[in-house]
Amino acid sequence: MATQVKLSSSNAHNLTVLAASCNVNDILKDISPRWKMQILCKISSGTSQFSRLKDLFPTLSDQILGKRLAELVNEELVIKKQVPGTVPLQTSYIATPKGMALMEIMDQLHEWGEKEW
Repeated sequence: MATQVKLSSSNAHNLTVLAASCNVNDILKDISPRWKMQILCKISSGTSQFSRLKDLFPTLSDQILGKRLAELVNEELVIKKQVPGTVPLQTSYIATPKGMALMEIMDQLHEWGEKEW
């Protein structure tokens, strides 16, 4: 739940300068919200339902889990799919090729961190 930055603030100016100098900052901002990469990691390794994700992260609220899933869908990192023939109708989340590629990068970053940090 990020607060909006006032456009006339020095913080807004700094964000603009950072974005112009290195687009990695924008990417990091988009993938860094709490729980986002942990959720994508579990989806990419086969956990596909809201209730199963909730079980894996018991301190994560339903509201934030839903919000992060919606962000992942909007960013085309996962797709939301209705499971036919289920009553009540169930939804599953599946990592897209784009999401899987991001997870490969995150795994490499993790390995680098283990070695170098």
